[in-house]
Amino acid sequence: MGLIDKHALIEKNATLLLVGSLLVVTVGGIVEIAPLFYLDNTIEKVEGMRPYTPLELAGRNIYVREGCYLCHSQMIRPFRDEVERYGHYSLAAESMYDHPFQWGSKRTGPDLARVGDRYSNAWHVQHLADPRSVVPESVMPNYAFLKDTPIEVKDFSTHLIANRRVGVPYSDDMVANANADLMAQADPNADTTGLEKRYPKAKVGDFDGNPQQVTEMDALVAYLQMLGTLVDFKNYDEAAGYR
Repeated sequence: MGLIDKHALIEKNATLLLVGSLLVVTVGGIVEIAPLFYLDNTIEKVEGMRPYTPLELAGRNIYVREGCYLCHSQMIRPFRDEVERYGHYSLAAESMYDHPFQWGSKRTGPDLARVGDRYSNAWHVQHLADPRSVVPESVMPNYAFLKDTPIEVKDFSTHLIANRRVGVPYSDDMVANANADLMAQADPNADTTGLEKRYPKAKVGDFDGNPQQVTEMDALVAYLQMLGTLVDFKNYDEAAGYR
């Protein structure tokens, strides 16, 4: 029986085709996954990365809840056109504390991996509340309700504990101060010494423009403002030998 005849036999027999497909997928999966159990570290660590602050984590939860990832990726590929438009290509380490990560290729809107510090808090609030007031061609829904929705704190330490169970290195000190840190980051008058020690480069301020309460808008803007700001890429490129 020739090679062509063997192919025809498999392609015309649903059972053989299914078994063959499963065999190929199994072998391929083992080849890809097995080495990961023998490597000490599969993600290159870079200086500057840290877990999300409680307020940033709350904002990320809102980001996922509202489906922002369906139109915005957080993955800048190492191509000239992408790097020139969005900034330094994404590193795996930047998503090491994401569960789930926000990588992807869907871009109804622009990639947000480097959106932190590109716009003011006021711009983000206006853009989220009424996207077409700042970007006329935008097809993004309005999220004005976030300004009127107080953040549900309750016991936010449970969120940190849940993330710690999947590998995020939240310390006991971070867990114990979760509620206080969440509220302090959105209060420019609060004592944030402990917060800034626990979470370097944490941005503090009245993100939504309403100092009377901490809202979901505060949390989402805090999350957006930290994206892409933790790693000093000049130091990273010099250490890696890039120019």
